[in-house]
Amino acid sequence: MHRILTARLRLIFMRFKNTFHFIFLFTFFSGLLLPFLSRAQEDNLIRKTIRKFLSSETDSTRAGSLIVLPAVGYAQESGLEYGLAGTYNFYLDKADMNSRTSNITLIGTLTTKQQKNIKLLTDIWTKNNDYHILSELRYRDWPFNFYGLGSDTWLADEDFLEQQLVRAKIDVEKKVAPNLYAGVNANFEHFKFEDREPGGIFDRPDVIGQTGGRYLALGVSTLFDTRNNTTYTTAGMYARLKYAYAPGFWGGDNFSGSQWEADIRSFWKLSRPLTLAGQVLYRGTFGKDVPFYTYRDLGGDMSMRGYYLGRYKDKNYATAQAELRYRFMPRFGVVGFAGTGGTFSEKHDLRLVPSFGAGIRYFFSLEHNSTIRFDYAFGEQRPGEKRQSGFYLSISEAF
Repeated sequence: MHRILTARLRLIFMRFKNTFHFIFLFTFFSGLLLPFLSRAQEDNLIRKTIRKFLSSETDSTRAGSLIVLPAVGYAQESGLEYGLAGTYNFYLDKADMNSRTSNITLIGTLTTKQQKNIKLLTDIWTKNNDYHILSELRYRDWPFNFYGLGSDTWLADEDFLEQQLVRAKIDVEKKVAPNLYAGVNANFEHFKFEDREPGGIFDRPDVIGQTGGRYLALGVSTLFDTRNNTTYTTAGMYARLKYAYAPGFWGGDNFSGSQWEADIRSFWKLSRPLTLAGQVLYRGTFGKDVPFYTYRDLGGDMSMRGYYLGRYKDKNYATAQAELRYRFMPRFGVVGFAGTGGTFSEKHDLRLVPSFGAGIRYFFSLEHNSTIRFDYAFGEQRPGEKRQSGFYLSISEAF
């Protein structure tokens, strides 16, 4: 599903600078309680746990599903990280068998170095699927690595930045014809940056907006959607075009310009358990003296897996990827994927880089076909560097 349209947890392990992330599923913590229960209570708890998480039976009540994952991690730059993340899937109209799954995701983590990351995502389909409403509220006080602009950056130039981000966005789309939606959107973002290592690549004059900035973008969108399921699609098509314009309300290094996004996906059921999925994605930012914080990032857990998000950064980003999905049991499946993409602008040529890997799927809700995915991906190996790669533990599919 679309990166904004789906509610998902992204807990990522990437091989960068002694950074280690460990995710402990709540079943582990449940296991710690077993010694304190009576034999009968223990047997009953085990049976209920197996039935809830391994049974192939669906719930005829079309009830909602909730999953919560505690998160524990450590990184040299942030210290010990701890928090919770969860998602709730539900139908606004249980009586309508064509009603699409809505979901709400809340993620909150803190660190021993006083860093914070709080995010609330919603993806709502109203009665008769007449309206599709998306929203995001986020506050992030978190460091990140900057490698420069363009697709020819190097690990040796890594520059460590402190970042504060406030984001509020909403998309509202109305059905105007069968499978066709049209809507409006608004997105406000406010950034602050501090360079911990002055004199590095971040100090270059072509990096505009080094102290931060803000903007409010207002736009329109159109969506053509024939997917048979929005969480684990096996047939149909998804095509969304989005445009937004940010007026120059604040001047200075605050962004003023246009943003475009085109996202096209197709799904083919090759057999009952086997699905071929493909996606072509483009994102672009246009304007005079565009600040770097509005540039498009390659990498992450949704597209071009295997790359640190922002390792390659430019005004435009294009990618194509495909997945072969095999659901060999109601609760389990496997996936192989491959893709290519790159960033580019008038100053930096497009350089396509590879992405490939495989993963495992666990369906924690059969009613909503909601998944937890475990992916391992590889990227390119630049001369003199280790091959880029990453492990991803996320809720819901990449697309």
